[in-house]
Amino acid sequence: MFAHESGSGTPIVLLHGFGMDHRSLLPLDPTFERAGGWRRIFLDLPGATRSPAGSIGSSQQVADAVLDEIRERVGDEPFAVLGNSFGGMIARYVAHERREQVLGLATIAGVFVATHAERIVPPRTVLWRDDEVEAILGEALSEYREGAVVESTGGARAFLRHELPGLNAADQIALDRIAQRYSLDHEPELRHPEPFVQPTLHLTARQDDVVGYRDAWRTIDHYPRATFATLDAAGHGILLEQPALCDSLIADWLQRMRHADY
Repeated sequence: MFAHESGSGTPIVLLHGFGMDHRSLLPLDPTFERAGGWRRIFLDLPGATRSPAGSIGSSQQVADAVLDEIRERVGDEPFAVLGNSFGGMIARYVAHERREQVLGLATIAGVFVATHAERIVPPRTVLWRDDEVEAILGEALSEYREGAVVESTGGARAFLRHELPGLNAADQIALDRIAQRYSLDHEPELRHPEPFVQPTLHLTARQDDVVGYRDAWRTIDHYPRATFATLDAAGHGILLEQPALCDSLIADWLQRMRHADY
C-alpha cells in the first residue's frame, strides 16, 4: 500500500475518501506541521492511484488491509488515526480494533451508516455560486459542482490540485467491486460497545447530502472525550469549504491528545 510520509514524531495515519487518493488530505499537512511532533502517514487505500486493489473486494477487506499496513509501518508504537468520508468508517474500525494502541480518532464527514438509503441526510442545497470558478475549472466544472455547497475560487483550485487527480486515477473497476460490499462486517461501536475514551473529533457538515450529520451524532454517548461539530455552509467537501474551521478543530484535537491525561 502506497504512503506519502512527512514529518517526524508520533505516527498519525490519514485515510482518504472513496474514489480519491491521499492527495485529498494533504491540505491538512500544515496543521500537523504547526502542531509539531507528528509523523504523517497518508495512505492510498486499495484501488486508489498508487495502491493496486489486487483481490480486495469489500470494505472489510480494505479495513483489514489497512490494519496490516499500520502494523507494518508503526509496529507497537502508539498512533492516531484520521479518516475522511469512507476513510472515516475505516478509521473508526482501526481505532476500535487497536484501541489499546490508538491515541485518538478523528473523522471528517465520515461514513457512519454504510447503506445510502438508510442514512439521514438533508436535501441537496447550494448556498453560494461563484461564476469565477468556471474559468478555473474548465471541463472539471461539473464534477466540482456536483458536490459543492459554497463555491469559491480557493475551493475550486484546491479541488483541481488535491481531489481531481485522485478521482481521475482511481481503479474504477476495483471500486465498483468494493462498493458492492460497502458495509463492514460489524459496526465498530457495536462490536466494541465499551465507550471509546481517547480524544476524538467527529467533524460534520450541515449541508452534507452524502453522509449527513445526524448519524454521527447518534454515537455521542459512545465517545465521552469527543468534540462533535456540525459546520454550517459546508457539504461533503467540508475541507474545501470550511478550511479555517477544520484547521482549528483538528489543531484542538491534536492538543487534546498531547494532554490526554486531563
